[in-house]
Amino acid sequence: MATPANPMLRVGHEDAHAFVVAMLEASGVSSKNAPIIANGLVQADLRGVESHGVNRIPSYLARVRNGVLDPKAEPTLTEVTPVVAQVDGHNGFGFPAAHLGMGAAIDMARTFGIGMVSVKHSNHFGMSAWIVRQAVDAGFLSLVFTNSSPALPVYGGKSQLMGVSPIACGAPSGENSKPFILDMAPSVAARGKIYKALRRQEKIPSDWALDSHGNPTDDPQEALRGVMLPMGGPKGSALAIMMDVFSGVLSGSAFAGAVTGPYDMSKPGDVGHFFVAIKPDLFVGLQDFKERMDVLYQRVVGSEKMPGVERIYFPGEIEQLTEENRLKEGIPYVQDEIDALNAEAEKLGVAKIRLMPN
Repeated sequence: MATPANPMLRVGHEDAHAFVVAMLEASGVSSKNAPIIANGLVQADLRGVESHGVNRIPSYLARVRNGVLDPKAEPTLTEVTPVVAQVDGHNGFGFPAAHLGMGAAIDMARTFGIGMVSVKHSNHFGMSAWIVRQAVDAGFLSLVFTNSSPALPVYGGKSQLMGVSPIACGAPSGENSKPFILDMAPSVAARGKIYKALRRQEKIPSDWALDSHGNPTDDPQEALRGVMLPMGGPKGSALAIMMDVFSGVLSGSAFAGAVTGPYDMSKPGDVGHFFVAIKPDLFVGLQDFKERMDVLYQRVVGSEKMPGVERIYFPGEIEQLTEENRLKEGIPYVQDEIDALNAEAEKLGVAKIRLMPN
């Protein structure tokens, strides 16, 4: 929370990107991979998903320094069939592995209509929406799955077992609509939002998590010691298990609570991902598809509103509007976050992050 002692500051997106690239390259990341990682992090901040943005850098670099993440690793791709491939992340950053995987899925879909890629031995890749958008910007529908470290109990359980892995998918739009981009955790709230509240010394809603004693809590520190709550009870729990099936069991990566989290310095993450790209004109013509997406968008946002509702948004539209604003006005960070980033820069001999003038 911004206060007089912890004011809100703004950074231009290009300066944020350049700062992250410099930090990563100083940590051993290649000049090819550093911009991919920076792009994913800055996109999150632009879209208002600060829990998965540039403020993740200190924890990522801590994993590098502790030897549980290889900054120099290069993901490799193996073709399984003409429409199926697997990427081995070799315990490098998750962003380049994800970028390679979705790129391969798009290339296969361009020729054969669909492409599927499993990723093994990877790490956290930030916000799923940036990978969905990679496909959408290329004109393809997509599914993006990943698993993650245990944070959520299975329905009826009381201990952390499943991750709060996001379910993400997308579809390109027509000329008179916004693209469909869904990026949603199976928990009431993403765990990254707990870490964001902790950084900003904010309380959290008491229905997000339970403390270590099983009681509702508004304290982010206590929430991180306890468990996240699944959305919709057994439904959220089942979705979390589904993510583990497609991302962990299928890929050959860790699963069933064995994934290591991005803030755990004990061992490699061994995260798994699963990507699908689909050509939009498989069943109807491309123009027909776009026109149908326009109709869907207009009917959704033009629905009759409940009392007190001013506007109905398409999935991903709020984030797109936030991005449009922040591209012009800059990305907001509190002073404590800027200080933490600059402390990391000082360790690496990198220039401080450049702030926009007030």
